This record gives sequence, structure tokens and C-alpha cells, in this order.
Amino acid sequence: MTPTTPFDRIGLPRHLAWGYLGILIFMMGDGVEQGWLSPYLLDRGMTIQQSASLFTVYGITIAISSWFSGVLAEGYGPRKAMLMGILLYVIGTVGFVGLGMESLNFPVMLLTYAVRGFGYPLFAYSFLVWITYRTPENALGRAVGWFWFVFTGGLNVFGAYYSSWAIERIGYQNTLWSSIFWVSVGAFFALVLNKDQFHSTGEATGKAKELLKGFTIIREEPKVLIGGIVRIINTTAQFAFPVFLPTYMAEHGLSTQEWLWIWGTIFTSNIIFNLIFGFVGDRLGWQNTIMWFGGFGCGVSTLLFYYSPALFEGNFWLILIPGILWGGLLAGYVPLSALVPSLVKEEKGAAMAILNLGAGLPVFIGPAIVGLFIGSIGSEGVAWTLAILYFVSTVLTRFITLPQASAVETEMVRSGQE
Repeated sequence: MTPTTPFDRIGLPRHLAWGYLGILIFMMGDGVEQGWLSPYLLDRGMTIQQSASLFTVYGITIAISSWFSGVLAEGYGPRKAMLMGILLYVIGTVGFVGLGMESLNFPVMLLTYAVRGFGYPLFAYSFLVWITYRTPENALGRAVGWFWFVFTGGLNVFGAYYSSWAIERIGYQNTLWSSIFWVSVGAFFALVLNKDQFHSTGEATGKAKELLKGFTIIREEPKVLIGGIVRIINTTAQFAFPVFLPTYMAEHGLSTQEWLWIWGTIFTSNIIFNLIFGFVGDRLGWQNTIMWFGGFGCGVSTLLFYYSPALFEGNFWLILIPGILWGGLLAGYVPLSALVPSLVKEEKGAAMAILNLGAGLPVFIGPAIVGLFIGSIGSEGVAWTLAILYFVSTVLTRFITLPQASAVETEMVRSGQE
């Protein structure tokens, strides 16, 4: 079919456009503390052990919420799941900033930051379920590419830029308070201005047994479990690198400021390629894109990025290039959000629950790999471990084939060439 609107031409579902804008603004609000909360708390007198515990609990609740987002979105509808996410986020933020941070009451901070962690997965990943149900399969790769574009762009780019501006003008705690305003604006766009209607095909809608589908689906369709494992591998390095690479870079003459510029540029590259690989996946096939650009590409670029400080004697620009390459190829996994739910005819929310869990687990699996192995095999060994995981994901993806000999992908390639 010939595209008839600008939305069609760029692969953005027109009926969900307000929702995409809402996710961008919501995630910008959620990302205001990215990069500065931990050192700020340490400067105020908290121990590094307390800070680590805080972010560990936060990562656990993100993982739990990521799983619940899929089954709740299908069982009760994404609007209700997203509304639950915004409420938990606001409650957690009020408690964390107003009660915990004010007096550095660690037990209160631990509890309320954990509650806050339930917020964004329920809001954002429930909308991803909405996308998978309401987008034709021959355009789904582009649709999820746009989702990861606004998700990452809000969290890692606009959130960081806004935060750097706001801290200078209103201070640290007021910057955190302002996040409530931004997530509320995002919720207004995604839940009020977005008029699209969602109808689940699941028979257990609204029932408690819907919660079990996130686990029973892997028995009914084992390929969904493989997809979840590949999704874990996808961003494990993203959460492992910041734990040990800044120190490694410093050993080769790079300052903290230079490292932050590299890391920020990596994710600027990533959000651009989130869109590009959405289009590539719809044309070359989702499985091929994940295997060769995502798995194999990230494995090679991980090693290039790690060895570049030594190879190029700390040259900022020559280190930046393989970093940009890794960030771009990281987006090669974008079609996974189209491939996995397409493995099942119904209960796509349950399949997305496993995928969303895979998105949440790396928050603490990445740092855990560093903590467990860096003492025995060093930073080089950790880098190779992460690269090998990427190569393993290449092999695993080979087994994630669509029903009926991938007829859907064949049709997508054909339509993409017309």
C-alpha cells in the first residue's frame, strides 16, 4: 500500500502519535537524576554501600514491574496499567524527595525509591504492548523503533540535558520535584489526548490468572523464553560499562568529563539507529537484523571499544568512533520487540511480559557481572565476557523463527521493495 500521510512514510503509527510524544516527555522526567544522584548522595554523607543498595533495590523493582507491565496491560488494558505506573511514580517521588532525601533517612529512601522504580516500566512498557497489538506486522519493526527512539531519547538524552540546565537554576532537590510535572505532562498526552482504543484478544482479561501467563507462555512457546534471554544480553553491557570503564579510561588519560561526553554521544547515536534499524528490520527481516547487526555487531564493537584507549593512546576522537559504532549497533536488537510478540497469535501481552522482564533485569545483572568477575579476570576479562554474551545471542536468535516458515517476514521484504 502506498503511504498516504507523513506518519505512514516515517513508519510512525498515526493513531498512537500522541502516546509516543507522551512517552518521550514522561521518560525525560524519569531521567532527571541520571548521572548525578549517586555522587550527590555521597557528597551529603551517605556511604557507597548505601548508594549501591539503593540502586540495587531500584533495579529489582524495575525488573518486577517490567514483567507485570505486559500481563497487566493485556489483562486490564494498557491505560489502566499506565495510570498505575504514573501513580506509583508520583507516590515514590514524593516519599523519596520529601521524606527520605530531606533528612537522609535511609530506610525511607530505600522503600520510596523502590516504589518509584515500579513507575516507568508500567507506564512505558504497557504502551509498548499497546503498539504491538495495534500495528500491522509489516510495519511493526518501524513502530517499535520509534518507541525505543522516544524512550531512550527521553531517558538518556533530553533527561540529561534538562537536568544539567535545571540543577544550575533550581538546585538538585527541586530538579527531582520537577520530574513530577514532566511525567504528568507525558501522561496527559499518552492517556488523555491519545484517543486510540485497545481491545485485548486474551480470554482471561481482568482475571488473576492473567498474571500467570507471563510464565506459562514460555512452556507453550519456548521461543519466547529465548527472546527474553536475548533481550537480557542486549543491554547487559549498557549497565556494566559505567561500572568499570570510567576507571579504565582514566588509566589511559581520559578525564571524567571526556568519558561523560563519550557516553552521551553513544546514546545520541543509539536513538538515531533505533529508528534506522526499525526500517532495516522490516526490510531485511527481523531475525537477520538482530543476529548480524545486534548480536555479531555488538560483540565485535564491544571489543573495539574496550581496546581503543590502548590502541589509540587515549585519543578522545579515535575512542569515540568505536563507541558510536557500539551504540548504533546496540539498536540492532530493536526488531526483537516485533519478533517475539509475533511468535504467538494471541496473548501477545504475556510474550511482551517476558521481553519486558528481559529489559529490566540488566539493570542489576550488568553491575553484578562486573562485581563477580573483575577481581579475578580484570576489566579485559569482563569485556570479553560481555562480547561473548553478544555472540551467544547471535546463535540463540537463529532459533527464534516465526511460524509457517517466516511467511510474514517474506511478505515484509516484498512490500518494503515495492
